[in-house]
Amino acid sequence: MPADHALSQTSSQAYAPDERNEAVLVYLNGRFVPRHQATVSVFDAGYVCGDGVWEGLRLVEGRIVSFDAHIDRLWEGAKSIALDIGLDKDGIRKVVTDTFLRNGMRDGAHARLMITRGVKKTPNQDPRFIIGGATIVCVAEHKVVTPEAKRQGLKLFTSTFRCSGPDVFDLRLNSHSRLNLIQALIQAIQAGADEALMLDPHGFVSSCNSTNFFIVRDGALWTSSGRYCFNGITRGTLVRLAREAGMPVFEGDFTLAEAYAADEAFVTGTLAGLTPVQSIDGRGLAPGGPVTQRLDAIYRDYLTRPDAAHFALPAAA
Repeated sequence: MPADHALSQTSSQAYAPDERNEAVLVYLNGRFVPRHQATVSVFDAGYVCGDGVWEGLRLVEGRIVSFDAHIDRLWEGAKSIALDIGLDKDGIRKVVTDTFLRNGMRDGAHARLMITRGVKKTPNQDPRFIIGGATIVCVAEHKVVTPEAKRQGLKLFTSTFRCSGPDVFDLRLNSHSRLNLIQALIQAIQAGADEALMLDPHGFVSSCNSTNFFIVRDGALWTSSGRYCFNGITRGTLVRLAREAGMPVFEGDFTLAEAYAADEAFVTGTLAGLTPVQSIDGRGLAPGGPVTQRLDAIYRDYLTRPDAAHFALPAAA
């Protein structure tokens, strides 16, 4: 599928180009290498069959947002698939902080921490063919969302691909395997949308292909039950902040018809925070309505609040 610049500007993952990213150093198994020299083996378990876990982390004004929650989620995911990272939690934190510091980043940056089972003797599924330790990569970039996505809002298309249950593929696990979600996104893009809205196995609204989904009805915030969607840290934070602000919050099953009749809708994710939705399957919504704007302001305040659970980068050496 050829790239389309116009579509990419309204993706939930759209970001402003920054030429400084050409010179970033990438953490790769204990050393820092130039971006264009950062490579892994074709026998790596992540390349062979998506065998690994990852986290996306956002740096705002010298602090890594919800850092401990991200590391805990990574740790739980690795444990659930019997992946020996080879480092403790403090060691993993140091990988991320060192990557930001080595690149002189203090604000407006995003890191992708990726850990796979490691190099295999032969390309197959069996984890017993691993011949070394885990592969650990951290890519930090100067990355902020494009204003177009925030201003215009996203067009969503309801995919025929469903979010799976934990007995098939647990979406609460941040796995490198994303093919079902990519298929849903491709379907949405080919339908002229920006992201896919996905239903759960019972036909209720679950999430989008890379973000968590919310609607607003009669001033109340609605989101899915959480049984079939991503274990989103931004999602959980927003639900908590909304309740603290006295806003009614409903977490449970709701239908596509109820989403069509919503007053507002938006998605959440680490990089962008809140991104408004302008339409679902061609049915228009008011992108950035009053409740979305209020929640966006509350969340942006949380990002810089001194009492929030963020991690301050140490001073550069």
